[in-house]
Amino acid sequence: MSHEDRHPPVAFDDAITALQRQVGDRVRAARTAKGMSRRLLSEASGVSPRYLAQLEGGEGNISIGLLLRVASALDLPMEALVARQMLCPDTARIAAAFARADAETQTRVQAMLHQSDVEKAGRICLIGLRGAGKSTLGAALAKAKGVPFIELNRAIEAAGGMPVAEIMALYGPEGYRQLEADALDAIVAEQDRVIVAVGGGIVDEAKTFAALLARFHTIWIKATPEEHMARVQAQGDTRPMDGNPQAMAQLRLILTGREADYARADALLDTSGASVDESLSDLTHLIDTHAFLPPETP
Repeated sequence: MSHEDRHPPVAFDDAITALQRQVGDRVRAARTAKGMSRRLLSEASGVSPRYLAQLEGGEGNISIGLLLRVASALDLPMEALVARQMLCPDTARIAAAFARADAETQTRVQAMLHQSDVEKAGRICLIGLRGAGKSTLGAALAKAKGVPFIELNRAIEAAGGMPVAEIMALYGPEGYRQLEADALDAIVAEQDRVIVAVGGGIVDEAKTFAALLARFHTIWIKATPEEHMARVQAQGDTRPMDGNPQAMAQLRLILTGREADYARADALLDTSGASVDESLSDLTHLIDTHAFLPPETP
Protein backbone atom coordinates (compact mmCIF):
# COMPACT_ATOMS: atom_id res chain seq x y z
CA MET A 1 0.00 0.00 0.00
CA SER A 2 1.41 3.38 -0.99
CA HIS A 3 1.75 6.38 1.32
CA GLU A 4 -1.03 8.10 -0.63
CA ASP A 5 -3.34 5.10 -0.12
CA ARG A 6 -2.81 5.16 3.62
CA HIS A 7 -3.41 8.91 3.87
CA PRO A 8 -5.86 10.08 1.17
CA PRO A 9 -5.43 13.74 0.10
CA VAL A 10 -8.98 14.53 1.19
CA ALA A 11 -8.22 13.36 4.74
CA PHE A 12 -5.17 15.60 4.85
CA ASP A 13 -7.19 18.54 3.53
CA ASP A 14 -9.83 18.03 6.22
CA ALA A 15 -7.16 17.74 8.91
CA ILE A 16 -5.45 20.92 7.73
CA THR A 17 -8.75 22.81 7.70
CA ALA A 18 -9.55 21.59 11.21
CA LEU A 19 -6.09 22.61 12.43
CA GLN A 20 -6.43 26.09 10.91
CA ARG A 21 -9.80 26.53 12.62
CA GLN A 22 -8.39 25.23 15.91
CA VAL A 23 -5.42 27.61 15.82
CA GLY A 24 -7.69 30.52 14.97
CA ASP A 25 -10.07 29.71 17.83
CA ARG A 26 -7.21 29.43 20.29
CA VAL A 27 -5.57 32.67 19.21
CA ARG A 28 -8.89 34.51 19.56
CA ALA A 29 -9.61 32.92 22.98
CA ALA A 30 -6.10 33.74 24.24
CA ARG A 31 -6.32 37.31 22.96
CA THR A 32 -9.74 37.76 24.59
CA ALA A 33 -8.53 36.27 27.88
CA LYS A 34 -5.58 38.68 27.84
CA GLY A 35 -7.87 41.64 27.12
CA MET A 36 -6.07 42.54 23.90
CA SER A 37 -7.69 44.03 20.84
CA ARG A 38 -6.61 42.69 17.47
CA ARG A 39 -4.83 45.99 16.84
CA LEU A 40 -2.79 45.64 20.04
CA LEU A 41 -1.88 42.07 19.18
CA SER A 42 -0.80 43.26 15.75
CA GLU A 43 1.47 45.89 17.26
CA ALA A 44 2.94 43.44 19.79
CA SER A 45 3.56 40.66 17.27
CA GLY A 46 4.37 42.59 14.12
CA VAL A 47 1.67 40.65 12.27
CA SER A 48 -0.80 42.75 10.30
CA PRO A 49 -4.41 43.11 11.55
CA ARG A 50 -5.67 41.74 8.25
CA TYR A 51 -3.54 38.62 8.61
CA LEU A 52 -4.66 38.20 12.24
CA ALA A 53 -8.29 38.41 11.11
CA GLN A 54 -7.65 35.63 8.58
CA LEU A 55 -5.83 33.59 11.21
CA GLU A 56 -8.64 33.89 13.78
CA GLY A 57 -11.15 33.08 11.06
CA GLY A 58 -9.33 29.83 10.23
CA GLU A 59 -8.52 31.06 6.73
CA GLY A 60 -5.20 30.72 4.93
CA ASN A 61 -1.94 29.13 5.99
CA ILE A 62 0.33 30.72 8.55
CA SER A 63 4.08 30.27 8.63
CA ILE A 64 5.79 28.89 11.71
CA GLY A 65 7.67 32.16 12.11
CA LEU A 66 4.53 34.31 12.17
CA LEU A 67 2.73 31.90 14.49
CA LEU A 68 5.70 32.04 16.85
CA ARG A 69 5.44 35.86 16.87
CA VAL A 70 1.73 35.69 17.71
CA ALA A 71 2.29 33.11 20.47
CA SER A 72 5.11 35.18 21.94
CA ALA A 73 2.94 38.32 21.97
CA LEU A 74 0.26 36.33 23.83
CA ASP A 75 2.91 35.06 26.27
CA LEU A 76 2.17 31.47 25.26
CA PRO A 77 4.34 28.59 24.05
CA MET A 78 3.55 27.94 20.39
CA GLU A 79 2.49 24.36 21.13
CA ALA A 80 -0.42 25.75 23.15
CA LEU A 81 -1.90 26.94 19.85
CA VAL A 82 -1.31 23.84 17.74
CA ALA A 83 -1.45 20.84 20.11
CA ARG A 84 -4.58 18.72 19.83
CA GLN A 85 -5.15 19.15 23.54
CA MET A 86 -4.18 22.28 25.36
CA LEU A 87 -4.17 24.06 28.66
CA CYS A 88 -6.32 27.16 28.76
CA PRO A 89 -4.42 30.38 27.86
CA ASP A 90 -4.11 31.57 31.47
CA THR A 91 -2.75 28.21 32.58
CA ALA A 92 -0.29 28.06 29.69
CA ARG A 93 1.06 31.50 30.59
CA ILE A 94 1.42 30.46 34.23
CA ALA A 95 3.29 27.33 33.17
CA ALA A 96 5.68 29.43 31.09
CA ALA A 97 6.25 31.83 34.01
CA PHE A 98 6.84 28.88 36.36
CA ALA A 99 9.51 27.50 34.04
CA ARG A 100 11.35 30.85 34.18
CA ALA A 101 11.12 31.20 37.98
CA ASP A 102 13.97 30.43 40.40
CA ALA A 103 14.02 27.22 42.47
CA GLU A 104 12.73 28.86 45.66
CA THR A 105 9.72 30.36 43.88
CA GLN A 106 8.96 27.05 42.17
CA THR A 107 9.01 25.27 45.54
CA ARG A 108 6.54 27.76 47.06
CA VAL A 109 4.23 27.47 44.06
CA GLN A 110 4.31 23.67 44.21
CA ALA A 111 3.29 23.79 47.87
CA MET A 112 0.39 26.10 47.06
CA LEU A 113 -0.71 23.92 44.15
CA HIS A 114 -0.62 20.84 46.36
CA GLN A 115 -2.96 22.52 48.83
CA SER A 116 -5.26 23.54 45.97
CA ASP A 117 -5.30 19.96 44.66
CA VAL A 118 -6.26 18.71 48.13
CA GLU A 119 -9.22 21.12 48.17
CA LYS A 120 -10.34 19.99 44.70
CA ALA A 121 -9.83 16.31 45.59
CA GLY A 122 -11.06 14.13 42.72
CA ARG A 123 -13.90 16.42 41.71
CA ILE A 124 -14.03 17.19 37.97
CA CYS A 125 -16.41 19.68 36.37
CA LEU A 126 -17.09 20.00 32.64
CA ILE A 127 -18.07 23.49 31.52
CA GLY A 128 -19.03 25.02 28.17
CA LEU A 129 -22.01 25.78 25.98
CA ARG A 130 -24.85 23.36 25.45
CA GLY A 131 -24.07 20.93 22.65
CA ALA A 132 -20.34 20.63 23.36
CA GLY A 133 -20.78 17.09 24.68
CA LYS A 134 -20.53 17.65 28.45
CA SER A 135 -23.32 15.28 29.47
CA THR A 136 -22.45 12.54 26.98
CA LEU A 137 -18.73 12.61 27.76
CA GLY A 138 -19.25 13.11 31.49
CA ALA A 139 -21.54 10.09 31.81
CA ALA A 140 -19.23 7.88 29.74
CA LEU A 141 -16.13 9.01 31.62
CA ALA A 142 -17.77 8.46 35.01
CA LYS A 143 -18.78 4.94 34.00
CA ALA A 144 -15.25 4.16 32.82
CA LYS A 145 -13.68 5.55 35.99
CA GLY A 146 -16.23 4.09 38.39
CA VAL A 147 -17.27 7.42 39.91
CA PRO A 148 -20.66 9.17 40.17
CA PHE A 149 -21.84 11.47 37.39
CA ILE A 150 -24.05 14.42 38.26
CA GLU A 151 -25.76 16.72 35.79
CA LEU A 152 -26.15 19.87 37.87
CA ASN A 153 -29.53 20.82 36.42
CA ARG A 154 -30.93 17.45 37.50
CA ALA A 155 -29.63 18.09 41.04
CA ILE A 156 -31.24 21.54 40.97
CA GLU A 157 -34.54 20.03 39.85
CA ALA A 158 -34.39 17.48 42.66
CA ALA A 159 -33.72 20.21 45.21
CA GLY A 160 -36.42 22.50 43.80
CA GLY A 161 -38.99 19.76 43.28
CA MET A 162 -39.76 20.86 39.72
CA PRO A 163 -38.20 21.20 36.25
CA VAL A 164 -35.68 23.98 35.65
CA ALA A 165 -38.12 25.82 33.36
CA GLU A 166 -40.69 25.97 36.16
CA ILE A 167 -38.05 27.05 38.69
CA MET A 168 -37.09 29.91 36.38
CA ALA A 169 -40.74 30.87 35.85
CA LEU A 170 -41.61 30.75 39.55
CA TYR A 171 -38.45 32.05 41.23
CA GLY A 172 -36.69 33.88 38.39
CA PRO A 173 -32.96 33.82 37.59
CA GLU A 174 -32.04 34.79 41.16
CA GLY A 175 -33.86 31.80 42.63
CA TYR A 176 -32.34 29.47 40.08
CA ARG A 177 -28.81 30.80 40.76
CA GLN A 178 -29.26 30.26 44.50
CA LEU A 179 -30.34 26.65 43.96
CA GLU A 180 -27.37 26.25 41.60
CA ALA A 181 -24.93 27.46 44.27
CA ASP A 182 -26.59 25.29 46.93
CA ALA A 183 -26.41 22.21 44.68
CA LEU A 184 -22.67 22.73 44.13
CA ASP A 185 -22.13 23.15 47.88
CA ALA A 186 -23.95 19.87 48.48
CA ILE A 187 -21.82 18.03 45.91
CA VAL A 188 -18.61 19.31 47.51
CA ALA A 189 -19.84 18.29 50.97
CA GLU A 190 -20.85 14.80 49.85
CA GLN A 191 -18.43 13.85 47.06
CA ASP A 192 -14.64 13.73 46.88
CA ARG A 193 -14.61 11.82 43.57
CA VAL A 194 -17.26 12.86 41.08
CA ILE A 195 -17.74 14.17 37.56
CA VAL A 196 -20.18 17.05 37.15
CA ALA A 197 -21.58 18.72 34.04
CA VAL A 198 -22.93 22.25 34.54
CA GLY A 199 -25.06 24.59 32.48
CA GLY A 200 -23.31 26.93 30.09
CA GLY A 201 -24.53 30.03 31.92
CA ILE A 202 -22.86 29.25 35.25
CA VAL A 203 -20.06 31.64 34.30
CA ASP A 204 -22.55 34.53 34.45
CA GLU A 205 -22.70 34.25 38.26
CA ALA A 206 -19.22 35.39 39.29
CA LYS A 207 -19.32 34.18 42.90
CA THR A 208 -20.61 30.71 42.04
CA PHE A 209 -18.15 30.32 39.19
CA ALA A 210 -15.23 31.38 41.37
CA ALA A 211 -16.23 28.77 43.96
CA LEU A 212 -16.50 26.18 41.20
CA LEU A 213 -12.98 26.95 39.96
CA ALA A 214 -11.61 26.69 43.49
CA ARG A 215 -13.24 23.37 44.37
CA PHE A 216 -13.25 21.42 41.08
CA HIS A 217 -10.74 20.52 38.40
CA THR A 218 -12.49 22.32 35.53
CA ILE A 219 -12.34 21.41 31.83
CA TRP A 220 -13.81 23.57 29.08
CA ILE A 221 -15.49 21.27 26.55
CA LYS A 222 -15.53 23.28 23.34
CA ALA A 223 -16.87 22.93 19.79
CA THR A 224 -17.56 25.21 16.85
CA PRO A 225 -20.82 27.20 16.96
CA GLU A 226 -22.12 25.14 14.03
CA GLU A 227 -21.50 21.91 15.91
CA HIS A 228 -23.08 23.27 19.09
CA MET A 229 -26.24 24.02 17.12
CA ALA A 230 -26.24 20.78 15.14
CA ARG A 231 -25.80 18.64 18.26
CA VAL A 232 -28.66 20.37 20.07
CA GLN A 233 -30.91 19.80 17.06
CA ALA A 234 -29.75 16.17 16.78
CA GLN A 235 -31.00 15.71 20.35
CA GLY A 236 -34.46 16.58 19.04
CA ASP A 237 -34.55 20.20 20.19
CA THR A 238 -35.28 22.43 17.19
CA ARG A 239 -36.28 25.44 19.29
CA PRO A 240 -32.98 27.33 18.85
CA MET A 241 -33.64 27.71 15.11
CA ASP A 242 -37.44 27.78 14.92
CA GLY A 243 -38.60 31.19 13.71
CA ASN A 244 -35.27 32.76 14.56
CA PRO A 245 -33.06 33.48 11.53
CA GLN A 246 -30.53 35.17 13.84
CA ALA A 247 -30.09 32.07 16.02
CA MET A 248 -26.58 31.27 14.78
CA ALA A 249 -25.43 34.87 15.12
CA GLN A 250 -26.80 34.95 18.67
CA LEU A 251 -25.02 31.69 19.50
CA ARG A 252 -21.73 33.10 18.22
CA LEU A 253 -22.28 36.21 20.32
CA ILE A 254 -22.94 34.17 23.47
CA LEU A 255 -19.83 32.05 22.88
CA THR A 256 -17.67 35.12 22.25
CA GLY A 257 -18.99 36.80 25.38
CA ARG A 258 -18.23 33.78 27.56
CA GLU A 259 -14.91 32.69 26.04
CA ALA A 260 -12.78 34.62 28.52
CA ASP A 261 -14.60 32.98 31.46
CA TYR A 262 -14.54 29.49 29.96
CA ALA A 263 -10.80 29.97 29.34
CA ARG A 264 -10.25 30.21 33.11
CA ALA A 265 -10.76 26.45 33.30
CA ASP A 266 -7.80 24.25 34.22
CA ALA A 267 -7.79 22.63 30.78
CA LEU A 268 -9.55 22.65 27.44
CA LEU A 269 -10.81 19.85 25.19
CA ASP A 270 -11.91 20.75 21.68
CA THR A 271 -14.46 18.20 20.41
CA SER A 272 -14.84 19.83 17.00
CA GLY A 273 -14.89 17.26 14.22
CA ALA A 274 -14.30 14.38 16.64
CA SER A 275 -16.49 11.36 17.33
CA VAL A 276 -17.72 10.60 20.85
CA ASP A 277 -15.18 7.78 21.16
CA GLU A 278 -12.33 10.02 20.02
CA SER A 279 -13.35 12.81 22.40
CA LEU A 280 -13.75 10.36 25.28
CA SER A 281 -10.26 8.97 24.62
CA ASP A 282 -8.82 12.50 24.53
CA LEU A 283 -10.67 13.49 27.71
CA THR A 284 -9.48 10.38 29.55
CA HIS A 285 -5.89 11.04 28.49
CA LEU A 286 -6.15 14.67 29.59
CA ILE A 287 -7.48 13.74 33.03
CA ASP A 288 -4.88 11.03 33.52
CA THR A 289 -2.06 13.31 32.38
CA HIS A 290 -3.04 16.05 34.81
CA ALA A 291 -3.94 13.63 37.63
CA PHE A 292 -7.34 15.26 38.07
CA LEU A 293 -8.73 11.98 39.42
CA PRO A 294 -6.08 10.49 41.73
CA PRO A 295 -6.46 6.92 43.02
CA GLU A 296 -8.68 6.42 46.04
CA THR A 297 -6.85 6.32 49.35
CA PRO A 298 -7.45 3.19 51.43
